[in-house]
Amino acid sequence: MTESSEHHYTDHVQDHLKQVESLLAKHALVEEVARKEALPREDRHALIDKLVHKQHLTMLRSKLDDMHAADIAYILEALPIEQRLQVWDLVKSERDGEILIEVSDSVRESLIATMNREELSAAAGQLDADEIADLAPDLPQSVMRDVFKSLSIEERERLRSAMSYSDDSVGALMDFNMIHIREDVTLEVVSRYLRRFDELPDHTDQIFVVDRDDKLKGVLPLNRIVVNEPEAIVGTLMLTDIIQLHPDDKAETAATAFERYDLVSAPVVDEDGKLYGRVTVNVVLDYIRDESETDLLNQAGLLEEEDIFASVWKSAKNRWVWLALNLCTAFFASRVIGNFEGTIEKFVALATLMPIVAGIAGNSANQTTTIIIRSMALGQLTQTNASRLLFKEMAISGLNGLVWGGVAGLFAYYLYHNVTLGLVMMSAMLLNLMVGALVGLMIPMIMHKFGRDPAIGSSVLLTAITDSGGFFIFLGLATIFLVH
Repeated sequence: MTESSEHHYTDHVQDHLKQVESLLAKHALVEEVARKEALPREDRHALIDKLVHKQHLTMLRSKLDDMHAADIAYILEALPIEQRLQVWDLVKSERDGEILIEVSDSVRESLIATMNREELSAAAGQLDADEIADLAPDLPQSVMRDVFKSLSIEERERLRSAMSYSDDSVGALMDFNMIHIREDVTLEVVSRYLRRFDELPDHTDQIFVVDRDDKLKGVLPLNRIVVNEPEAIVGTLMLTDIIQLHPDDKAETAATAFERYDLVSAPVVDEDGKLYGRVTVNVVLDYIRDESETDLLNQAGLLEEEDIFASVWKSAKNRWVWLALNLCTAFFASRVIGNFEGTIEKFVALATLMPIVAGIAGNSANQTTTIIIRSMALGQLTQTNASRLLFKEMAISGLNGLVWGGVAGLFAYYLYHNVTLGLVMMSAMLLNLMVGALVGLMIPMIMHKFGRDPAIGSSVLLTAITDSGGFFIFLGLATIFLVH
C-alpha cells in the first residue's frame, strides 16, 4: 500500500467513524429532549420511537449495512462501551460472525458477553472451519458443542484439525478453501471446471495440481490458463519448483517465505506430501500485524492487548506485573546508590551526573536488543554468527563510549572544573555502554533459547540492569578516584 493510498484508507474509515459518532450524538440528544418533555409515559415512548428509532438509528443501520466488516470492527474498537453496544445491536445478525473475526480479542470479549447461546451459535455457523477455530477460545463450550453438531462430518474434521495446532504454527493460519485439479487434463477442462463456481476462493492466484492420492505435484498460475491454448495439458504448464509449507512449521516461517518470494498463496502439505490446505497473504499480514502489536505491548510490559475503553480495574490489572517488577528493580537501584552515600555527600555533583550515565546506556542497550530481535525474526541470527555479532556490538559500544563519553566528560569538566570527575564520567559511560550492549544481546538470546518471546519485558530488564550497573560503575569509580 502506497503512502497516498494508506492516507486515503485512513481518511475513509475516519469519515465513517465521525458519521457514526454524529448519528449516535443526535440519537442521544433527541432521546434526552424526549425524556424532559412533560408527557405521559406512553406518549413519551411513542415520541422517542418516532423521532429516534425511525430517524437517526435507521440512518445508522443503513450506513452499517453498506460498510465493510473490517471498517465496522474499527468503529466498534474506537467507541466507548455504551455506544459500541448500541452499534453492535444495529448490525445485521448475519454479519455477526465476520465482524467478530475482525475485531481485537479484547473488544470481541465485550461483544460476546452481550450475546446469548443461540446468537453465538448462529454467528459461528456463518464462518469457515479455520475461522471458527480462531473464534473458539472466546466461545463457551456449550456454543462450540452446538457448532459441532451443525457441521458436516468433513467440516468437523477440518475444525478439529484447525483447533489442534498452536497459535504460532502454520496450521493455525491454514484454510481449506482451495481448488485442485489433475495434471493430465487440458486447460479447456480446467476452465469449464472453474466456471462451475459462483466465485473463486479469496486470494486464488494459482490452482493446486494433485495426483489420485492427493499428493501435491505442482501449481498452475491462473494467468497461464488465460494466455495458453485450451488444448494445452496442465502437466506441461504447471510449476513444480514451489514453496511448500507444513502444518507444524512456525508461522514465522510462512511470514518470511511470503515476504521473501512475494507470495499470494502457498500450499500446505502433510508428512506424506498430500495437499492439506493453503495459506494466503491476507492471513499472513494479519499474523505479522498481530505479532508486531504483541511485541510492542510486551516491550512496554503489558500482559495482553487492552481495550482502551475497558474498566479502570481491568486495565490496571493488565499493567501490574511489570510495574511490580519495575518497582523492585528501582528499589535495588536505590540501594546501590545508598551504598555510596558518603561519596555523594562529598561530591554532590555526582547526583546530577548519574542519570546521564544510566540513560545513555539504557538507550544503547534497547537499540542492540531491537536489532537482535529483528535478526531473530528474520532467521539471520545463528549459533555460528552469534559470537561475531557480540564482538561487533561490543565494538560499536566501545566506539560510542569513547565519543559520547568524551563529550560527557568535557561537559562535566566545563560545569565543575574537575579533570578527574570528567575522566570518571567518560570511563563510566564507556563501561556502562559495553554492559548495555552485552545484556542487550544476551537477554533476547537467552529468552529465545528457553522458548520465551524475546520481546516480553526486555525493556524493563534492560533498564533495570543499565540503571543499577551505571550507578554502581559511576559511583564506584568516583569513590576510587575522587575520594581516596
